[in-house]
Amino acid sequence: MKQYAIIRRKGFASGPDLEAAAARSTQVGDEEMSDDIRWIRSYVLAEEDGALGTLCIYEASSPEAIREHASRATLPVDEIVPIADTVVVRPDPQAAEA
Repeated sequence: MKQYAIIRRKGFASGPDLEAAAARSTQVGDEEMSDDIRWIRSYVLAEEDGALGTLCIYEASSPEAIREHASRATLPVDEIVPIADTVVVRPDPQAAEA
């Protein structure tokens, strides 16, 4: 499988909307398409209009598998970009605990 970045601009109205989408994505990926797609991580984007977008990192067998996964999980897909390499300067910061 190859790695891809998936950009979803203004795809979610709120945190709960994003959480529901994440649950659908996990279910479809783990239960229906585990041989073709694997969600690695996502970065939530604060859009100017208040909506939320995401930049998601996936391993997938193809861009078509990503689009099929998105269709089944009712997720938007604005752009799919193959990842050529990874450079880690520092690990991702950990979210503060409440």
